[in-house]
Amino acid sequence: RMAAAPPSYCFVAFPPCSKDGLVVFGKNSARPRDEVQEVVYFAAAEHEPGSKVECTYIEIEQALKTHAVVLSRPSWLWGAEMGANEHGVCVANEAVLTREPASESEALLGMDLVRLGLERGATAKEALDVIVALLEEHGQGGNYYEDGSSCHTFQSAFLIVDRNEAWILETSGKYWAAEKITEGVKCICNQLSLTTKIDAEHPELRNYVKSQGWWNGDSDFNFSEVFSLADDHLACCSGRESLEKQGGDVSAQAMIDVLRDKDSGVCVDSESFLTTASIVSVLPQDPSFPCIHYFTGTPDPSRSIFKPFIFVDDVKLVPKVQSPSFGNDDPAKKIPRFQEKPDRRHELYKAHEWARSLLENNQDKGQKLMRIMLDLEKQGLEAMEDILSRAEILDPAEVVDLFYDCVDTELKFFK
Repeated sequence: RMAAAPPSYCFVAFPPCSKDGLVVFGKNSARPRDEVQEVVYFAAAEHEPGSKVECTYIEIEQALKTHAVVLSRPSWLWGAEMGANEHGVCVANEAVLTREPASESEALLGMDLVRLGLERGATAKEALDVIVALLEEHGQGGNYYEDGSSCHTFQSAFLIVDRNEAWILETSGKYWAAEKITEGVKCICNQLSLTTKIDAEHPELRNYVKSQGWWNGDSDFNFSEVFSLADDHLACCSGRESLEKQGGDVSAQAMIDVLRDKDSGVCVDSESFLTTASIVSVLPQDPSFPCIHYFTGTPDPSRSIFKPFIFVDDVKLVPKVQSPSFGNDDPAKKIPRFQEKPDRRHELYKAHEWARSLLENNQDKGQKLMRIMLDLEKQGLEAMEDILSRAEILDPAEVVDLFYDCVDTELKFFK
C-alpha cells in the first residue's frame, strides 16, 4: 500500500464570495514534520538561447526569459510547494494518488512544475500551458521526500490563479484535465476533484482511458471517477464551508483564519505530517493595485505570523528565512541521494523552535508572546489594506524592505 499523500489544502475565493474586487488565494503545505521550508526570491532574468536549468533531479532547456518569483519551498529541492510571480500569478501543488502508480524514475517533480509555471507564465492560463507542455516532454517522477530509505512518489494536482481566473489542473503521468474557475470558492486537497466539468484536457486523454478499459465512452466522462483509486474523490474540503460562511467577505484575514484551523483538519499536525509553511495572496482585480503575498516561513500557522511581500524592483533579500546552501556537497544532489540529512534550519526557523518550546512549557509567557505576535501581524494586514484602498499609485520605495522588516521585527520579539 502506498503511503498516504500529505493532506495539504489550497483555496481560492473570487467575488462575490471575496471582498471588493479581490481574488484571495491560500495554501497550507503539509509535509514531513521535520522538513524545513524557506522563502526565496529570484529576480527576473534573461537567458542565453540553448542554456539549461538544473531542476531537482533533471536538467531541462531554460526559457529565454524568466519572471521574478517568490517561493515557499522545502529547502532541499529546486522547485516550490507554492509561490507567486511578478505578474500576479500564484501556483500551488498537491500530491495525489491515482490508479496509476507514480514513477520512481527521476523526472520533474510536481514542485518543480510549480516554479517552472511561475517563471514562464504571465497569466494563469500561460502557466497551465507551460506545466502541461513540460509534463508531456519530461514526465513527472522521483522522490517527493528527502528520504534515503524509501522512494515516495505521487502524481500532481495544481491550483493556478491570477487576477481574473483560476485553473484546477489534475494529472496522472503525462495525462491531465483542467477546469476554469471565475467565481465562488474552490478548494483542492490531496485527492482528485475534477468531475465532468472539464475546460481543457490532454488531446489523447479519452482514448488512453478507453484503451486501459477504465471508461467505455458511453457514460459522461468523470475524471475523478476514472482516475481515483477508490471512492475517495467525494468531499475533501472542510475549509470551504468556513470560507463560504463569510458571505461575500473573504479577506486575507478570513483565509488566514481558515488555514489556522486545526479542528477542521486544514491545519495539519499529525504523527507524520505538519503544516510546514503557509501562504495567502490577495490579488486585486484592478491591475493598478499591487498583489500582496503573505508567507509564514515557519511551521504551524496557528503559531506563526503571516508577513507581507510585494514585488518591486530591487526588493530586499531576506537571508534570515533562507536555509544554508550546501552547493554540490548537498546530499540531495549526490547519487545515491539523501544518504545523510544536513541541518537546513534558517534563522527564523530556529527562533521559532525556541518560541514553540516556550508556548509548550510556559503557558503565560507563551500566550503573551503569541498575543504580541498576532498584534504585529494585524498591523501588517491593516497597512496592506490601506495600500489597497488608496487612490494614488504605490511608491515602490515604501515596500522595498517590507518582507525584510517584518521578518526582522519578528526575530527581535523572539530574542
